[in-house]
Amino acid sequence: MKALLLSAVAIAVLAGCASTRMPEADRLALYQAHAGEPVKQIRYYSAMGWDRIDDEHVVLDMRPNESWLLTVSGPCLDWGGASPILRLSSTGPYVMAKFDRILTQGSPVSCRIEEIRPIDVKGLRAARDAMQPQPSGT
Repeated sequence: MKALLLSAVAIAVLAGCASTRMPEADRLALYQAHAGEPVKQIRYYSAMGWDRIDDEHVVLDMRPNESWLLTVSGPCLDWGGASPILRLSSTGPYVMAKFDRILTQGSPVSCRIEEIRPIDVKGLRAARDAMQPQPSGT
């Protein structure tokens, strides 16, 4: 089970690295365009992974079609001396905006989650696909 969890974390880290080709501001605008209205809390269970957008925004992937855009009190997501593994301070089955925090493993710094917004994952994927260069029909 532990090996499976470590594999999932490694895949999430690689996915995060692979998706940084687009400038942070453009990535943030894309996510915000596909994010719904803020919610007060979400049910938190075994997350699939996360993706750092910039120092104040993180995408939390719960399931293949369930992701959340988190705005944090930042900038506090400094990966300089810390491990690229995030933990949430949630003590129960829910993560709440304005209450719970994101912690970077190995760093004494933490960020309060200021806002949680659901992401239209299908819409986001369609927008990304539309942005990909189309092969020419020569």
